[in-house]
Amino acid sequence: MADVFEEEAEQTVSIQEYLKDVEDQELEADLVLGGDEGKECTYTKGYMKRQAIFSCLTCTMDGNAGVCTACCLSCHDGHEIVELWTKRNFRCDCGNSKFGEFFCKLFPNKDIENVENSYNHNFRGSYCTCGRPYPDPDIEEQEEMIQCCICEDWFHEEHLGLQSSDEIPRDEEGEPLYEDFICQTCSGVFSFLTLYPKSIWAAVRQHDTTVNNNKEKNVLEDPSSACGSSQKLENDPYSHNSGQIDHAITDIVSENVSAGKDALFGENTEKNEGSSQVIQVASPSCSACIVGVDLLVAPPVSDGSKPMFLSKNWRDILCRCEKCVEFYTQKRINFLLDKEDSIVEYEKMAKQKREEKLHQQEGVELNLLDKLGHVGKMEFLNGVADMKNEIHSFLESFDPSKPITSADVHQVFENLAKKRRRL
Repeated sequence: MADVFEEEAEQTVSIQEYLKDVEDQELEADLVLGGDEGKECTYTKGYMKRQAIFSCLTCTMDGNAGVCTACCLSCHDGHEIVELWTKRNFRCDCGNSKFGEFFCKLFPNKDIENVENSYNHNFRGSYCTCGRPYPDPDIEEQEEMIQCCICEDWFHEEHLGLQSSDEIPRDEEGEPLYEDFICQTCSGVFSFLTLYPKSIWAAVRQHDTTVNNNKEKNVLEDPSSACGSSQKLENDPYSHNSGQIDHAITDIVSENVSAGKDALFGENTEKNEGSSQVIQVASPSCSACIVGVDLLVAPPVSDGSKPMFLSKNWRDILCRCEKCVEFYTQKRINFLLDKEDSIVEYEKMAKQKREEKLHQQEGVELNLLDKLGHVGKMEFLNGVADMKNEIHSFLESFDPSKPITSADVHQVFENLAKKRRRL
């Protein structure tokens, strides 16, 4: 019996650990919601580049509709909700024709249908090629899934089409070295990426031999592992023409610099995070083709579809010439040229909103204290001191082997109230 109490005691956490956990959860929620506080329906903002979307299976059993954060909280509270993380180019469906007689409480005046919205089996609560739900009720320990940046479906590691999970680019701590993942099905459209320099692929960490002395470079020494394959190919499609393109990019940059122009590359050059490699940011108005191939006429053909792991800032190096942009548009992948489409940029904007919100809260607290008169300030500070002393006294007299209950907390505040009444 004593052993049981010892195990329970070991599971307790300190106030600092609890607050840190709460802060981490709040940050994670802000990153998913993009800083959206869920107060207004996003329908009026049109088809948003990226936003958090939820599917309500109580209202739409077929899983053919999605609602924004605010509608999920206000209109579908208590319903069976599927959290979809984020979706691109999506407009809130809440209360439209797919919901029958149900009307949106926040913005009922919606079109019958949002024709540009895209839906997949995620809206029914199914993921991956196996079609299993997440969390999976039949699995005790949930497995982390990876999202394709094109179809936005989620995949289990064993269903990526790799021989081993070791082919997923990760560092020694298991953190991903890639920015984006393209699934096996979607990768067929992206065979043109094989025309780019090998630095576009995320490096696969080798366990037995050192492939790259500088782990932070994020550059493949062996281009055969660019798309998850660690086998050496005689005719390596992922190194095709990459040397020529490297020289082509250098030549184009030199020509523009000597002419005093920024036609191809903007003034901003971005470094990979934690990397010594600089990726040039191509301007949308560039005229010279980087890949040197008319993708509309003769796109490269790969022998077989492989999942792709792309390095950080890989989108910045995509060609923006007129023909390539037309190719992206025909394939409906021109969203890759929009920086705000990426999850990295979405989370960056969410962090910025969070910092601004916290700063505003601090400002409100300081302004409140400044507006108080001398007597009010003294009462406020004395109240804070009384609470600090009461909590300190409670912790000193409390048995550390017992958990703190809600009754204990109420007692602390009752003691404070009694002291205030005596004054």
